[in-house]
Amino acid sequence: MTFDPGVWHSEARPTDKQAGAIYIQLCENWPYLQGEHPSVAAFYQELTRRWPEIDAIPEDRIGDLDICPWSCAISHSEIAVVMSCVWPKADEVAAFVRDLAQ
Repeated sequence: MTFDPGVWHSEARPTDKQAGAIYIQLCENWPYLQGEHPSVAAFYQELTRRWPEIDAIPEDRIGDLDICPWSCAISHSEIAVVMSCVWPKADEVAAFVRDLAQ
């Protein structure tokens, strides 16, 4: 089981229903959103500074969830980021992503 948060830049704050629809499209039709925003690039840089991409981890460190909680590569563009984290790190990743996104 994984926890898969997503963040993106939007000019207007979407309703919960709109955000849900955007998230589903991001997961099913990557890259659904077009465009770029510097805050998304900064988000991705800070996220991967905290937890590097899974393919950047030395082979002997794969599985060390404190170093890398990702179950696969992060989908990222200049406007959106979708992560897939292992369930045991879901609470920690959720808190970090929420704070960073704000």
